[in-house]
Amino acid sequence: MPQRRSHVAPSAAQTELASALAALRESLDGPVDFPAEVLAEAERSTATAPVLDLREIPFATLDPEGSRDLDQAFHLERAGSGFTVRYAIADVPGFVIPGGAVDAEARRRGQTLYAADGRIPLHPAVLSEDRASLLPDVDRAALVWTFALDSAGVVTDFRLERALIRSRAQLDYTTTQQTLDRGEEGPATLLPVIGALRLEQERRRGGASLNLPDEEVVRADDGTYAIERRSPLPVEEWNAQLSLMTGMAAASLMLDAGVGILRTMPEPDDAAFDTFRHQTEALGRPWTTGTYGEYLRGLDRSDPMTLPVLEAAASLFRGAGYLVFDGEAPRDAVQAAIAAPYAHATAPLRRLVDRWVLAICLAAANGEPAPEWARASLSELPALMQESGQRASRLNAATVNAVEAALLTPLVGTTIDATVIELRGERASIQIAEPAVTATAPLPADAKPGDIVRLRVVRADIARGEVEFAL
Repeated sequence: MPQRRSHVAPSAAQTELASALAALRESLDGPVDFPAEVLAEAERSTATAPVLDLREIPFATLDPEGSRDLDQAFHLERAGSGFTVRYAIADVPGFVIPGGAVDAEARRRGQTLYAADGRIPLHPAVLSEDRASLLPDVDRAALVWTFALDSAGVVTDFRLERALIRSRAQLDYTTTQQTLDRGEEGPATLLPVIGALRLEQERRRGGASLNLPDEEVVRADDGTYAIERRSPLPVEEWNAQLSLMTGMAAASLMLDAGVGILRTMPEPDDAAFDTFRHQTEALGRPWTTGTYGEYLRGLDRSDPMTLPVLEAAASLFRGAGYLVFDGEAPRDAVQAAIAAPYAHATAPLRRLVDRWVLAICLAAANGEPAPEWARASLSELPALMQESGQRASRLNAATVNAVEAALLTPLVGTTIDATVIELRGERASIQIAEPAVTATAPLPADAKPGDIVRLRVVRADIARGEVEFAL
């Protein structure tokens, strides 16, 4: 699926959209600006002294272009018939004082929020975009995972250490993909090899990656807003496998220690599988053999019917939550989509729970008990993460709705074509090709997923983020 971007042209609609987006930020039921005492404590904070010096290792980061909050850095090398993977994570536990002002404010926020007109970060910028961020060509404290992989990509051993590192390169996805496609050498040269091996291990475990096209509101250089939809690049999927591998290692450390917090997702029930099978049949791409993970991996990403299938598959990836345990490891700890126990451990600059996971894992790796501050507050985390997740979902949905309404404002009163993605009673989820808008609309009686329907744009309300169609 190629990248698509639809712009809101400079106009009265653009002005109204800017006002609507500003109002969204102000209406958030959560903190936006940092209190003075939080900023002051962040300015004073210093990292816990690393016990290991790994500055000779040429780490590199890989993120969206222009990122400043760099959570992870990697180094990949061959080791005999296998590989050594080093994955450094920003040492946020070493900067944040338990019970301090930054800690309390982070608990209020839960995670970084991404608005169209800027981010609302989890931590003050002096930490998230400077001292704790794994920026290139500066010494940084990090929690470094070192994995030994065999020739099939199976993890045969791993360790976790607090170390001083120095990243040599800040890579972005698009440029790195182009470099790999040209066959040029670089820090990510082994990423396709190791990523493919880890994807094969995922298949063998019975895991599944949905990899829906990204939908993001972006602000152009001329001040206009756009909705960008694109499928993840292969390099993003390979890079994600490093994070998944780390999250599984973190889960195993905590399970062995008998204390921690896991990211969980229940296995879809028979009714969900039956519904999905019927949907794939209706879309003309029936799932008849193999696991649902194998079926999803085998979809042709250039097929226009793949998007409706993936949208339908999203119903199988529901019910994710957090599971706290202390004293006894839970019996059912598997995250169904990953097909293994898993924990959030690789984005502490942007997600609250990762700081607890990393602190507990570091203690376990050193044969020490979990920090008392982490153990005492574990039970609070599921509610804090759920609340922040709901806040993020509301902000994202409202932002996309406002921009889509602005995109359709010039088309009010005209007729357009749309593809039916998913049936929802007498209405359907539809995809308009140009401008690139996903919405709900009334359906003809005989419509089915994949059909092209003709719709009239009746109304587009930017402030409310509402669009109305008629057959």
